[in-house]
Amino acid sequence: MREVILSLASRDDVTGRALAAFSGEEQGHRISFASPELLWQTLTAKRWELLQAMIGQEPMSIRETARRIGRDVKAVHGDVHALLDAGVLGRQDDGRIHFPYDAVRVDFMLTKAA
Repeated sequence: MREVILSLASRDDVTGRALAAFSGEEQGHRISFASPELLWQTLTAKRWELLQAMIGQEPMSIRETARRIGRDVKAVHGDVHALLDAGVLGRQDDGRIHFPYDAVRVDFMLTKAA
């Protein structure tokens, strides 16, 4: 099973993981966001629904994705491009989109404000 972890990470955290990976340490699959606000701005409720429909599926067209979630193609097109721009989704050479994971874990902790 291919799992991706969505997390909050500073630039230093990401750099540290990259250096560890270059040294041969397994890091797993991660998509990191600089702040909770950026995570929630990128992963809206409608985009979560879109990801849920794509988890564990073969690459598909935007039209097929819209059909599966029962939404307007134009609206899904906008959400797909936001997720492509954020690096959450990928695009095949033939134009189909993909989310190459079977599971998503969200990993961050909310603490008392300073």
